[in-house]
Amino acid sequence: MKSIIKYMKDYKMESVLAPLFKMLEAFFELMVPLVMAAMIDNGIANGDTPYIVKMGLVLVLLAAVGLASSVTAQYFSARAAVGFATKLRNALFSHIQGLSYTELDTIGTNTLITRMTSDVNQLQGGVNMTLRLLLRSPFIVFGAMIMAFTVDVKSALIFVVTIPLLAIVVFGIMIISMPLYKKVQSALDKILGRTRENLTGARVIRAFCKEESETQEFEEENELLLNTQVFVGKISAAMNPVTYIIVNVALVVLLWTGAIRVDGGIITQGAVVALVNYMSQILVELVKLANLIIQITKALACAKRVDAIFEVQPSMENGTETMQMVDNGENAITFDHVCLTYSGGGDESLTDITFTAKKGETIGIIGGTGSGKTSVVNLIPRFYDATKGTVLINGKNIRDYDIDALRNQIGIVPQKAVLFKGTIRENLLWGNESASNEDLEEALAISQAKEFVDTKEGRLEFKVAQGGKNLSGGQKQRLTIARAIVRKPQILILDDSASALDFATDARLRQAIKGMKHDMTVIIVSQRTSSIQHADKIIVMDDGKVAGLGTHEELLAGNEIYQEIYYSQFPDKKTQNA
Repeated sequence: MKSIIKYMKDYKMESVLAPLFKMLEAFFELMVPLVMAAMIDNGIANGDTPYIVKMGLVLVLLAAVGLASSVTAQYFSARAAVGFATKLRNALFSHIQGLSYTELDTIGTNTLITRMTSDVNQLQGGVNMTLRLLLRSPFIVFGAMIMAFTVDVKSALIFVVTIPLLAIVVFGIMIISMPLYKKVQSALDKILGRTRENLTGARVIRAFCKEESETQEFEEENELLLNTQVFVGKISAAMNPVTYIIVNVALVVLLWTGAIRVDGGIITQGAVVALVNYMSQILVELVKLANLIIQITKALACAKRVDAIFEVQPSMENGTETMQMVDNGENAITFDHVCLTYSGGGDESLTDITFTAKKGETIGIIGGTGSGKTSVVNLIPRFYDATKGTVLINGKNIRDYDIDALRNQIGIVPQKAVLFKGTIRENLLWGNESASNEDLEEALAISQAKEFVDTKEGRLEFKVAQGGKNLSGGQKQRLTIARAIVRKPQILILDDSASALDFATDARLRQAIKGMKHDMTVIIVSQRTSSIQHADKIIVMDDGKVAGLGTHEELLAGNEIYQEIYYSQFPDKKTQNA
């Protein structure tokens, strides 16, 4: 919890002033029954109209001061709650950004979204209500009891019995409901996951006519969430009627006792009215306290969930070295008996991967689906760390490099083309914030994106929709390639990033990259042999192992897996060779 509470430190003043003004409001509220008692006993009983008017004005003054105090308290509590939630959300987002792919895979996107939104919102509401009511409600409850003793000791003993009974009910329900709210939030995670999956895969679901089955599964999960919420809601809802029963029974006893003591001349009628008012104040405040307890229970459950994310530490230790340029001929990338096992994956995904790539070389990686091609290139920018063996760049273990410095020298084009809402210029500047217009135009030309960007209204200022939904698959791929080229990296990784391009465009792209690379090491992952056959070295992957290593001619002459891939794409070549 310390990792969450610390975000309140910048709101110490608000955290003090909000309860302080609420206590001030409560103090004036406790004065109201005494003023009313005086009005009844001295004004109404004696027919003293000026005294009644005077006491009436006092009541108006108390109400005005109480209202001003309440509004001021609300301002400070809202300021503290919103500021706290903003800082917490920023810190949580920053922490998530620092996690490696291993932690992100383990936690899951759906869980992280729920933590960032629903859980933080619950915490914000909890902080707001806590600052306003946590001290005020108990102050009113015990203050009313004390004031009752100043009116009549014997009648006030009823308060001594009533308040502990109410406390048992309130805190008992809190203890029972707290673990149930955790289940509610977990069920909400599943609903969010199902929703996200269906929205992103809507076209696939409709293509396979799975709308009914997906709707049914969603309804089942939603029903589970509903049942859990109804169950915990019933428990929480029991708080108000039970407290009302206890307080109303206490009121009956109080009125009975008060009537007897008034009849005996021990206390006045105004005193009985004051005692009833104090009991009513206790009832109102206990209802507020009950709602506060429910809110705090939810907030505490959410706080533990958010805290659990903060407790997850990156498995990667950051180095301190910066990337340095190397001379021609020196190994730019070296894989030395590298193995990789994903967290919870069981068997190794990569086994004993060994190869070198010299500065300026183009390396092709090919293999069947699931052979480990992407896993190999993910180790270079340290998206994952090798579980065995060593990956070296420029002769140094990549674990020794500062991660930001390492990735700043690597241009990455992932399998799935990801663009962000904004202009084409803004998307390209992700590669290099200080890039000039000439740099951007050069990157567009090399990536073969210039031909379609020129047709867009505003060119570089053309608005890209979220996820690039207003662009075709090939256009998105070319823009992501341009974004990586703008960086002018030492190492350029193209992870099956031309799959949506036609063969002619793909060929022009490779030719343009070859003409601009200036000793840049290029790694091309592809299913197409045509995309990698001119590479200086080709790595053939099969079931997480290197099944072949050499040039196109060498592999075509002696590697069965490469032959099978190549001839499946160019069957006429097989006939010619036969």
